[in-house]
Amino acid sequence: MTRLTQRPTPGRRATRRLALPLVVSLALLAGCGADSGAGNGPAGMFGGPVPVKAVTVHPQTVPVTYEYTGQIKGSREAQIRARVTGILESRNYREGQPVKAGQSLFTIDPAPYRAALARAEADLAGARARLAQAKREAERLAPLIASRAVSQREYDDAVSAQAIAEADVQAARARVDEARLNLDWTRVTSPIAGVASRALASEGSLVSGPDMLLTTVTQMDPMHVLFGIPDSERLKLRREIADGRVRLPEDGRFKATLILSDGSEAPQAGVVDFADVRISGETGTAEARAEVPNPAGLLHPGQFVRVRLTGAERHGAFKVPQRAVLEGPQGKYVYVIDKDGKAAMRPVEVGDWSGDDWVIHGGLAAGDRVITDGVLKLGPGAPVAAEAPNAPAAATEGEPVAPAAQR
Repeated sequence: MTRLTQRPTPGRRATRRLALPLVVSLALLAGCGADSGAGNGPAGMFGGPVPVKAVTVHPQTVPVTYEYTGQIKGSREAQIRARVTGILESRNYREGQPVKAGQSLFTIDPAPYRAALARAEADLAGARARLAQAKREAERLAPLIASRAVSQREYDDAVSAQAIAEADVQAARARVDEARLNLDWTRVTSPIAGVASRALASEGSLVSGPDMLLTTVTQMDPMHVLFGIPDSERLKLRREIADGRVRLPEDGRFKATLILSDGSEAPQAGVVDFADVRISGETGTAEARAEVPNPAGLLHPGQFVRVRLTGAERHGAFKVPQRAVLEGPQGKYVYVIDKDGKAAMRPVEVGDWSGDDWVIHGGLAAGDRVITDGVLKLGPGAPVAAEAPNAPAAATEGEPVAPAAQR
């Protein structure tokens, strides 16, 4: 079997002669780039500085926002209970509808109490008659005692009988007042204006007095929002206030904005009007309260909301774009440009978001240049070339970027 051998053509021999020097040159260039960047982190193309964008940060005053989970309560909530025992005769309101202060909500059968009042009034009349008789007896004996027509003992007994009769009248009058109160209390009224909930007892039920709850009335405007402030945050805030880094709003009255369950804000904001000095042993929080107007009735008791407190200011804070803040095993950090024009990692203490920026509480100093674009190409000690602030937007990570002149 004859083996066929293909001879190189003149064109292929020329291509091989040109390719060999090119490969050697690229290898030399790559070796030089690797040696020059050794120990200094990733570098740009052929060992040059990495093109980045940076902002120079300065301390400034920024608003402070705190957010907690809260629950809505009525500003006034009255438990409606009867003060007397009896059969519930009627319910005098529509469940779930507004009621006025002093409006009758229930009626307890008043017949027994009318009879008790009549009996007390009769006892009062008898006591007054006995008092009148005792007065006449004492007045009749008064002139006789001077002429010794009657004994001193008889006169003293008459005076004592008059005093006892006066006491009996007072006691009878008190029983009349009590009977009249009991009769009035058969009409169960609301002490406040608000919305009445459903009745817990129906007509014909035996009402056993104050220990039995009949319904509740809740004042819907304004509403109270109760929320807990963790003790750790409370202590941190006190330290920052003492150091002058945070300034509270006037009179400490934070503005309270409610975030509803669907993410929307309540139409009207309120103010914080109470903060408890006690720390709950169960939750480790201090209770606070905000009062929020509710003219449209959008807020309801028992509703859970997010309470956003504003009005405080933080002094000496820094703001950097969110994309400049990275997350590492030890926490959040940024890259800054050191005096040698190299990237340096800087751990930072972050606060809240302010628009598209992070608020930095600690870790930066005035005049630091924080790298905002190109951070994913960097490592500690990598040489960088910061572009001018008005330079075109950098290409996305992973795309080739043309080197810029190093500052």
